Amino acid sequence: MARFIGAKTKIARRFKEPIFGPDKNFEKRNYPPGQHGQARKRAKLTEYAIQLYEKQKAKYTYGLLERQFYKTFEEAARKKGVTGENLMKYLEARLDNTVFRLGFAGTRDQARQLVSHRHITVNGKVVNIASYSLKPGDVVGIREKSKSLEVINDSLAISNAKKYNWLTLDEKEMQGTFVAYPEREVIPENIKEQLIVELYSK
Repeated sequence: MARFIGAKTKIARRFKEPIFGPDKNFEKRNYPPGQHGQARKRAKLTEYAIQLYEKQKAKYTYGLLERQFYKTFEEAARKKGVTGENLMKYLEARLDNTVFRLGFAGTRDQARQLVSHRHITVNGKVVNIASYSLKPGDVVGIREKSKSLEVINDSLAISNAKKYNWLTLDEKEMQGTFVAYPEREVIPENIKEQLIVELYSK
């Protein structure tokens, strides 16, 4: 499974947001990387650079590589409605993202690992494909043999899944339901998806 394995704090500092999750190193230096740090005057970005920056931010946030991301965009463009909003809905409907949102994992990377190691079920069947796209009504749960895993229980103990109105969580059964595709206004990620649409439309 292809994934980003580079310096995550450095990437987060570039975007000035902890896009990979809680990061103590980012909190200490939450300004762009480079020799001169905050003192450096940066050149004004071109329109293309701003659009590319937003696409890269979305890719890193959701943990997709370029080919995966573009494939998701193409699917969003084919569907009726606003392409940018469709893109965000499809990104949120990924299995690894939903495992993260439900609180079974502390980060999306951790969620991807749980999926690939066959700890996650969808409608009672084990699914080990992180990019698996959920449909409304799908039930995501922890495999019976994996319910005692410390990493899952620790994550659930601090879970804030209840704030996502497109998901329901049954902590006792360790499963949640993907109720519906979320509307853009309730997706918390700070991404300007229209800039991504403009980039790919060139």
